[in-house]
Amino acid sequence: MYKILTLLLLLPTFIHAQESFSISGTLSDKNNGETLPGASVIIEGTGTGTTTNIYGFYSLPITKGKHTILISYVGYQTQKREIDVTGNTTLNAELTESSEELDEVVLTTKETNAVNIRTPQMSVNKLTTKSIKKIPATLGEVDIIKSLQLLPGVSNAGEGSSGFNVRGGAEDQNLVILDEAIIYNSSHLFGFFSVFNADAVKDMQLYKGGIPSRYGGRASSVLDIRQKEGNSKHLALTGGIGVISSRLTVEAPIFNEKGSFLVSGRSSYAHLLLKLSSFKSSASFYDLNFKTNYNINSKNRIFLSGYYGKDKMDFSKAFNNSYGNLSANLRWNHIFNNKLFSNLSLIYSKYDYNLLINNPGIDWTSNIKNYNLKYDFKYFRSDKFKYEFGTSHIYYDFNPGLLKPYGDVASVNREKLDKKKALESAVYISAEHKITSLFTAQYGLRYSKFIRYGGQSLAEYANDLPVVYNAYLGIYERATPIGQTAYKSGDVIKQFGYLEPRVGLSYQLNEFSSVKASYNRMAQYLHLISNTTSATALDVWAPSGKFLKPQLADQFGLGYFVNLDNNKYSLEVETYYKTVKNRVDYIDGSDLIAQNNIETEIMIGEARSYGLEVLLKKNQGKFTGWIAYTLSKSEQRALGGRIGGAGLNSGNWYNTNYDRTHDISITGSYKHNKKWTFGVNFAFQTGRPTTYPNGQFIYSGVSTATYDKRNANRLTPYHRLDISATLTPSKNKNKKVKGEWVFSIYNVFNRQNAKSISFAENADTGLNEATRTSIFGILPSITYNFKLP
Repeated sequence: MYKILTLLLLLPTFIHAQESFSISGTLSDKNNGETLPGASVIIEGTGTGTTTNIYGFYSLPITKGKHTILISYVGYQTQKREIDVTGNTTLNAELTESSEELDEVVLTTKETNAVNIRTPQMSVNKLTTKSIKKIPATLGEVDIIKSLQLLPGVSNAGEGSSGFNVRGGAEDQNLVILDEAIIYNSSHLFGFFSVFNADAVKDMQLYKGGIPSRYGGRASSVLDIRQKEGNSKHLALTGGIGVISSRLTVEAPIFNEKGSFLVSGRSSYAHLLLKLSSFKSSASFYDLNFKTNYNINSKNRIFLSGYYGKDKMDFSKAFNNSYGNLSANLRWNHIFNNKLFSNLSLIYSKYDYNLLINNPGIDWTSNIKNYNLKYDFKYFRSDKFKYEFGTSHIYYDFNPGLLKPYGDVASVNREKLDKKKALESAVYISAEHKITSLFTAQYGLRYSKFIRYGGQSLAEYANDLPVVYNAYLGIYERATPIGQTAYKSGDVIKQFGYLEPRVGLSYQLNEFSSVKASYNRMAQYLHLISNTTSATALDVWAPSGKFLKPQLADQFGLGYFVNLDNNKYSLEVETYYKTVKNRVDYIDGSDLIAQNNIETEIMIGEARSYGLEVLLKKNQGKFTGWIAYTLSKSEQRALGGRIGGAGLNSGNWYNTNYDRTHDISITGSYKHNKKWTFGVNFAFQTGRPTTYPNGQFIYSGVSTATYDKRNANRLTPYHRLDISATLTPSKNKNKKVKGEWVFSIYNVFNRQNAKSISFAENADTGLNEATRTSIFGILPSITYNFKLP
């Protein structure tokens, strides 16, 4: 590992010596100064082109003489610039929006740009805040996570659940980062809103497969979200007033337009409305985004960004629950020369959660913190070779929980669970190689290392088995510790190291279509310990160690991509196969709350998923939209192995909680005229797997249900229709403050989609009965959005 680090440190010196003519620069928005990631720069008549990186920087090799440069970005007017090259040339450009309408978060893919046909990157989608498309919003609030779920291969565990699932993976297998900081819970209000305020978001990329080697630490996907930098041209206000929540964003230049800042806040007031009703429960959230930057000179720029969010819930005075994310990032962009770009970041993240249960009187607090130092480089060697390389080091501080008595009826003793420390380090390098004019490859290697440190005592078990098999009862049980081993702070309990290769290939069939293939291995060292169907505040993050092995995921992908009718339509068809080793599973009757020896509740298993995804889009015209379809399977199992017995569920594969055989999404937007725009969403999903009882027995007059195979049954199919209408007053043109009214209806047909079905004995009749729980019915809303100037 250290040899690789040394090579990476020396590589810039070696690179410096290889000078050649190039054109480079930064592309930005003329109105607000925001840099434009993913914008295209093409040398006309040569077939040579590139896209800007996530910081808006680009570099291209170029020959001496006169050239015409084409600069374009979705939603902006294309620029044509004439230049005379006599040496290395800097060309910065500011693009003008093709529409002055209010910013909307909108789903789009890069397939509207022919350059993407040639790049080997596949299984990636992008969300941007600069577009005229309108997606029906839930209660008038544009939501990134819900928009993601309209993509093929992306779903969730049902209404009232947080997070999202990608290609049959669990929610904790998604790396979610906001300005490079890890976000551990991406949801507000039971998943009804996400923690990402659309007014503060600039760019987002979701990698479902073919994940670049600069990312690591999760087994399923990467959601990379970047905040806006702030308007460096003038003061700007953006906001909205809705039924459930309101928001306000302030942006302005500072330091004589050498820098800018952004402050954006949201708050819900559903709890105030609930107090006026007979409903005794309440829930609320608030969050705050902040970002500022300063241009030291043309080659150096610093950024400081942060996020804080909190959720609070009170359930009929039975229990209170709160959780929240806190993050900060200090970042330095440096341009060494026309070809070499770097980014150095110092990052802090924290996720904390608290649970108060009135009876039996429990106050439980837990959190996870991490400190991350990362240094990334991008080297534009030539038209045929582009390199990325870098290193990162994340130090984790786990606080599994502090249990305290609460209230007058407290029946628990104060207990503090053992804190855990760990370090995750990685180095990576990747290259995009244009082998021929039609064949391009992207390949890379990541080496990650994880060290679990001491500072506590670990239980010892006979034969190192924290779970044992009871052959008489045919069940798995907790083992009884036979001793303890004390580890001092700084002692190494366990360490792991893995090579994570990544490969992407693209072959261009013609000017409009290509086939692509990819493979990536990912190592995940953190585990979300939960036996619920989604991440809640009852979940605990745990590091790999003596009894918990890292998850290892291998994913293969194959796809066909085509642009039709001069990019008016696009079609993407992908298939994938993914396996995960060392996936955590749970013994029957596992107890996870305030559990110091969590290894006695789990077994290590494996998972697999595979599927077919289709995305057909209409990109131009008054009517735009897409149809997304996914056919997939997601399973897991845990064999007995050294423990004995066949394994959980008799050692058979069983459906994961988030397996959806069929998933269809239809989204459309129709711009009727300058005043009215209409939107529609329709979603259908196969019912979520669940376990129903297959019998019962009566003991001492009490009827008890019996269960057979895990997740052998399913809830009823899920489907929902949403509609919206957006009114933009014609007098907007003559007013400084431009506004719009958004009228929307979530779940038009008031479909009572099942969140769960429970079985119990009726106290009056003595008969067993099933009870279906639904979260949301029809939800109409009105929201006023505004923007200045």
